[in-house]
Amino acid sequence: MEKQLHLNLLASRPPMAGGFQSGSKMKMGPGRKRDFSPLPWSQYFETMEDVVVENENASAYFIILSISISLTAVNIFRIYCSGSHGPVLLLLHGGGHSALSWAVFTAIIYSRINCRVVAMDLRAHGRLQDTASFYLCTDIGKVVEALYGDNPPPIMLIGHSMGGAIAVHTATANHIPSLLGLCVIDVVEGTAMDALNSMQNFLRSRPKTFKSLENAIEWSVKSGQIRNIESARVSMGGQVKKCVWALSSLQYVLWVSNKESSKKRAKEDDQETKKESIFTWRVELSKTEKYWEGWFKGLSALFLTTPVPKLLLLAGVDRLDKDLTIGQMQGKFQMQVLPQCGHAVHEDAPEKVADALATFMVRHKFTEFKEGYLW
Repeated sequence: MEKQLHLNLLASRPPMAGGFQSGSKMKMGPGRKRDFSPLPWSQYFETMEDVVVENENASAYFIILSISISLTAVNIFRIYCSGSHGPVLLLLHGGGHSALSWAVFTAIIYSRINCRVVAMDLRAHGRLQDTASFYLCTDIGKVVEALYGDNPPPIMLIGHSMGGAIAVHTATANHIPSLLGLCVIDVVEGTAMDALNSMQNFLRSRPKTFKSLENAIEWSVKSGQIRNIESARVSMGGQVKKCVWALSSLQYVLWVSNKESSKKRAKEDDQETKKESIFTWRVELSKTEKYWEGWFKGLSALFLTTPVPKLLLLAGVDRLDKDLTIGQMQGKFQMQVLPQCGHAVHEDAPEKVADALATFMVRHKFTEFKEGYLW
């Protein structure tokens, strides 16, 4: 048990004994091959948009770009959206993940309650930049301003792991004036701080490259990083990127004396180089180490003092630290444990997370169940 507590809070834990759980959609009939092909974001979200934030004066504006655009500037944030009425569920992903980790959850929660969903890619998830909590929180405030101006709708802030920590910092800094409530998924200060000591070892243990996106999806499922194969098929595309390596360059060291043969060899090498492609991680998490402590230190106290209704969803009760245990006994927040999940709770059990959040929001009269939904 102690060993498990020191595993990654930015990425998922290894699978529990006994293999994948029933809710992970991993059970297949005899002889059937699992499908690890990627799924499109459009199957789960209505729109994909890019928000551009001006850095100099903190003003912001909103534009729509092609899905194929390559995001390289720190002031551009990709968001995925669904819905046009009701409170906004602003979803913040964990470290190394992307907004697509919320895809399956979004489709489910949107079918349960009247709401809008905005899932955003956080800073550095594309190109490595400063990921101090201050800048991440400021980014969220600017994106909200870009989308809604000076009069934003009621917003429920929801974050997983690192995203949960950033959600707490954002709420306490009052970057979202229309904040309704706060939901944090599987991150508490004590366990997170303990896990930092073994984080680099965990990151080094991951494959550096994958021969295809399908291969990356397969690894994520079989390693237990994501236990729901449907979620893995849509979300892994946000974690890895294609790289083309000039694998044939060394062949030119051996000069072919025959000129025609040399030209033919060069042409074949160029063609082979174009065909040869692999996938690697989008974000070098190991290079963000200096920010890790700032994400999590003091998190429990900040969470408890946030003056909005709070929901804490955990994969195991063993994650509670002393401050949160006392706070939970005093009724300062609502807590629900979702067993048989890995760290990526919202991916492994999206229906359970959606049910817990929907019930919480309806109970606090933030919204209503959709007509015809049976609960």
